[in-house]
Amino acid sequence: MWHRLATLAVGVLALADGFTFAIGSPVASQDFQAKAAAFVFRTEGCAEPAAHVGGTAEGLVKGARRSMPLNVVPMSKPGVYAVYQSWPAEGDWVVTLKGTCATATAGAIVPIGPKGLLRESSKFLTRPATSTEVDAALHALSQGRHK
Repeated sequence: MWHRLATLAVGVLALADGFTFAIGSPVASQDFQAKAAAFVFRTEGCAEPAAHVGGTAEGLVKGARRSMPLNVVPMSKPGVYAVYQSWPAEGDWVVTLKGTCATATAGAIVPIGPKGLLRESSKFLTRPATSTEVDAALHALSQGRHK
């Protein structure tokens, strides 16, 4: 099940052996609780029982920048989380994830298109995303390069 998710999470394998995220559709979690989620993610490379994870939805709505906290919910399997849409449908949005595991950090920028997450345009990092990277992802999304 998760081998398919990892295969679909383009770019994640480049960070193998380190703490990182793999993203997928809610079906990938095989957890009924995630059915209404915008997407799910899994932490990888964390030997501790629980990484600390969170993030924000960053958007452009009618030219104005907006930021909203994410509703991240742990699923029944350790290291698996669902992200529920807390941002409005209007505008262009990216989700930024950040996490820590002991001294390791991970981050991701996940563009959200009209039909949900844009996996192939997602960016996986060994640190939280910078505001410049988030702005660039939003700009690309608003220019239609990721829709």
